[in-house]
Amino acid sequence: MREDPARAGADGGPLYQMTKTTPTCLWTDTAEYEPLKTSLGYGAVGATCNPVIALQVLKKEMATWKPRIGELAASLPTATEDQIGWRVVEEMSVRAAGLLRQVFERDRGRNGRLSIQTDPRFFRDSKAILEQAVHFSQLAPNMIVKIPVTAAGIPAIEEATYRGVSINATVSFTLPQCVAVAEAVERGLSRREKEGKRIDDMGPVCTIMVGRLDDWLKVLIEKEGLSVDPGIAEWAGVAVFKKTYALYKKRGYRLRLLSAAFRNHMHWSEFVGGDVVVSPPFAWQTRFQKSGIDPVPRMDHPVDPRVLSELQKSFPDFGRAYEEKGLSPSEFDAFGPTRRTLRQFLGASADLSALVRDLLVPNPD
Repeated sequence: MREDPARAGADGGPLYQMTKTTPTCLWTDTAEYEPLKTSLGYGAVGATCNPVIALQVLKKEMATWKPRIGELAASLPTATEDQIGWRVVEEMSVRAAGLLRQVFERDRGRNGRLSIQTDPRFFRDSKAILEQAVHFSQLAPNMIVKIPVTAAGIPAIEEATYRGVSINATVSFTLPQCVAVAEAVERGLSRREKEGKRIDDMGPVCTIMVGRLDDWLKVLIEKEGLSVDPGIAEWAGVAVFKKTYALYKKRGYRLRLLSAAFRNHMHWSEFVGGDVVVSPPFAWQTRFQKSGIDPVPRMDHPVDPRVLSELQKSFPDFGRAYEEKGLSPSEFDAFGPTRRTLRQFLGASADLSALVRDLLVPNPD
């Protein structure tokens, strides 16, 4: 049994209790070393790295990474700042994966994985996404690779699954996207089964960035001058997640849902009891541990029909997210939350390269 260094009181706190009394798993949305170690004490069994997180970790752990960037520059004299930046992302991910290796072996691949995200600049290129996904999966035995749920991402998800890569579908906000992911994963798994290849050691998940859907509706409230009941937008991501979970169970899809992009405690508390993953940033985990919220199963509690009615009446984009046929794969890339998220990830990639550039070529002024 893993030692529990971060127990918050005799009962370990709400997150710890959730992991011990329900099938709901806790991951942590960071690859920062010390917070991840603490999160393991809360019962976490997974973690994440992406360009945004990598940039944050670099800034916090500059004393560790600055000399390493210098070493990489010396050993790779023709490498660009982009290439060096992504080598740092890889090494940061491998380091975090090492902390999870014991859980990975204990849970036989279902948990204990580190999510590493493919370069967001590849979001329109299935071949480039796939090649990087396969490469990332080979960095450590317990890698899980994030692939965006764009039109180009769906075929990459199927092919990567077929090649034995455990995927974490990301840049995902809607039921139509989650169904497309599940069907792609099922096709990949079925192809492996027909060829006698293993699937029992794989652990695919599909993320719903619940808070980013809420954010988009709040943008529309301001943009279109809407007036709705206070707090109504806070339920959008929860409603989509619960409906998607029920559909996954009904159809028997062989992957789990993951809740990400936390904006309030419901993005955790409303999903307790489901066979799902919740992946809050470490700061949110600290809040939840202090909250006193009882982690009782709520996944099967329906969203108030009056809330659903107002969401559907006020926001056509909520209907697109909530209905299975609300979006076609060709429309995924143009959906508001997709564009906003891709822009943030692309911006973080550029900022990561700029940070490396400033270290390689300091401003002489």
